[in-house]
Amino acid sequence: MKRSDRLYALMQRLKDGRLHTAEAMAQDLGVSVRTIYRDMDTLAASGVPVEGARGSGYTAQAMITLPPLNLTQSELEALHVGLAAVGASETEDLAGAARALADKIDAVLPEDAGTPVGKFGFATYPFAEAAQGFRHMPAFRKAIRARQKLRLRLDGDDQTHTVRPLHLDYWGRIWTCVVWDETDESFATFRMDRVTDLTPLPGLFVDEVGKTLKDFHALQS
Repeated sequence: MKRSDRLYALMQRLKDGRLHTAEAMAQDLGVSVRTIYRDMDTLAASGVPVEGARGSGYTAQAMITLPPLNLTQSELEALHVGLAAVGASETEDLAGAARALADKIDAVLPEDAGTPVGKFGFATYPFAEAAQGFRHMPAFRKAIRARQKLRLRLDGDDQTHTVRPLHLDYWGRIWTCVVWDETDESFATFRMDRVTDLTPLPGLFVDEVGKTLKDFHALQS
């Protein structure tokens, strides 16, 4: 398993809000406990709100409040997307301004509410490439609203998949999507930055038992 895939798997596990020991995660993923410790440090540096310590276990809880403003999930996402895009600009004055703004946001995030570790606007390896998924998000969002099927291809997968897009999620600066994969006849969750090609299809879909977002959440509980 590639390191980026392992980190994504760990992130997904921590999202359930339960306490997970490094020993259990290491055994499930076939790596050493020391590797899990390093992975937890990397996730925290990338903005995933990891809580816990070596020897006691880890969990994560999302936080979307900025005083004196109460931000919605979409509003906080928009801040991150904008800062990440401008921060990568070759125009140094704009990039510098984005970094300064990120610092100001960091300064007012409440310290007693599980504030993510690290800079708000800029993720570190291995998630810096997440910005690559931004180009597909308008089409994906539109397809969710219209219940429009998509044909997509993922990095490292030679096969194209026809999917029903169900949900976009944002966690620790990483965009993920949930689909019903008609090609594999199963639910799938993947990072948006893994999508290399996306084509809207003329066919629309209707809810079917066992293929809805509610069914997906039931399987996760």
